[in-house]
This record gives sequence, C-alpha cells and structure tokens, in this order.
Amino acid sequence: MSTQPAYVAPNKTDASRPLTFAQHDFGAAAYDTFGCSVLYNGEYALRDSDETKTPSSASLGSDYRKHIAAPWAAIRNFPGPAQLNWRSKDGSAHEATIDIPGLFEDRVIRHNVPSAELAGAGVIAEDPEILIEINDRTVNVYMRAMVHTRELQIPGNKHSDFRNDPVLVFSHTY
Repeated sequence: MSTQPAYVAPNKTDASRPLTFAQHDFGAAAYDTFGCSVLYNGEYALRDSDETKTPSSASLGSDYRKHIAAPWAAIRNFPGPAQLNWRSKDGSAHEATIDIPGLFEDRVIRHNVPSAELAGAGVIAEDPEILIEINDRTVNVYMRAMVHTRELQIPGNKHSDFRNDPVLVFSHTY
C-alpha cells in the first residue's frame, strides 16, 4: 500500500529559490503505435485501439509536442508510477513502468527561462504539466510549465509574458 508523501508548500513566487510544485497536471500521447495505454493515478490517460496505428509524429510537423494536452488537472504529488503498454510500429509488444515520483522527487519545476528573465513580483510559475510521449519504441517524459517572464515573448502581444516550453526529463528506447 502506497502512501502520499507529506505536503510540501510550493514556491511559485520567489525567483531567488528554485520554483517548486505540490501538484501537477498529466497527459499522454502516442505516435507510431498500436494499442497504447497509459495508466496513471488510477485512470487511463490514454487507451488506444489494438488494431489502429496512431499517426507518426513526423506527419504532424516539428512542433507536434506543443499539442500534447494534460487534461488531468491538480493531481497531488505523487500517486505513483505510470504503467505503459503498447506495440511499436513493427508489432513488437512493450511494457514500461515510469517512476514519476522518482523523476520529480525534488519537486522542482523544469523550465528554460533564465533567472534574470523571470517575472518580478507575484506568481512566476503555474502548476506544471507532466507529459508522456510514446513514439514507436521511445518513451519521453516532459515537464511543461507556464513560467512568467519580465519581457513579452512576442513584441506587442500583451498576452505573451510567459514561456511554456516542454523540457525533456526522461527518455528511453525499448
């Protein structure tokens, strides 16, 4: 029987310390697979048909990762590992257990915004998304968090004062 770790208050407002999180959103996507399923927190984040092959990531363009959604919101850290089952495009069966608690044991929000570019006062980072991508034989785990910046990322667009780049945290090819 697994127990929830003690609550640790997040730091999403003080740029002088690492930005941390106490809950996260979760999502998964599959490319070039058959019958892919991802079970996390007692729910199937993904459950594809055994007979239908998912599209290749290449067919969706180089920015396909920005469309991976995280519909399961406000999951308290951490309910346990993610269980993955799928067949790669050559028909080989694969199983994997991804240790989500171990990958994010430090509870630090991974982002690509240099400290000098972080927003000043107020909330600097939102709850992050943990995203699993199964791409043929490769499993990637990303963190994506809305991190507020001092400067607009798109000059003239007042709604572009943030970055939310997916940051690769784990990758393994089976």
